[in-house]
Amino acid sequence: MPHETEPAPRYRDKPVSFVRRSGRMSDAQERAWAELSPRYVIEVQRDAAATSILPGTTIAPAEVYGRTAPLIVEIGSGQGHAIVHAAAQTPDTDFLAVEVFRAGLARTMLDADRDGVRNLRLVEANAPEVLEHLLPEASVDELWIFFPDPWHKAKHNKRRLVAPAFPPLAARALRDGGMLRLATDWEDYALQMRAVLGSASEFAAAFEGAWAPRFDGRVMTAFERKGLAKGREIRDLAYRRAARGPSGAA
Repeated sequence: MPHETEPAPRYRDKPVSFVRRSGRMSDAQERAWAELSPRYVIEVQRDAAATSILPGTTIAPAEVYGRTAPLIVEIGSGQGHAIVHAAAQTPDTDFLAVEVFRAGLARTMLDADRDGVRNLRLVEANAPEVLEHLLPEASVDELWIFFPDPWHKAKHNKRRLVAPAFPPLAARALRDGGMLRLATDWEDYALQMRAVLGSASEFAAAFEGAWAPRFDGRVMTAFERKGLAKGREIRDLAYRRAARGPSGAA
């Protein structure tokens, strides 16, 4: 009898925009993951990697949150300080935190549970795949990207999230008129973001001058204070999703 051959292993064919999510969780974070993830974490089908999403895997926000409400998605939510604060302050809006660092997600759940936040969900996944597969088209009212990894070494710049391949993914998830908000403390990345979004037909700048004013919905975090203390200027950008054409294109 011939032996069955194992399928060839599959790997990512594009660079991903995150550092591998290694790192030991504290006992409190381990407990948070065990006790709170059933309430907060969206379980998804995986593809080739632990943080991937199987194409065709899509959520229905109204089912996930148990209601129909505006949806704000934060990519790279880190420890969750910004999104937990926003969710607590805006209970009539639903929030989704996208992060690959499990300890950060555990901390987010701890803070959300402490504050009684129930309009927040989390997904442990690579952001482009969330935008491409998990979220229904035109389901997001605002997309936040605050202080993404700058990958400041030139040889690593290709890993930056906001690159030419990014606008179509963001535009797919955002509703017509939806907002894309960005902030970074790395000048060259800010310039790259502005160039990429400025040339994207799916978006129009929602600010005048060189940079957008600081988004007042973004709580000041320790990370932002650290950047300011090091003398780095915080630069904000904001773009509105253009109306789709009759065929659904930008």
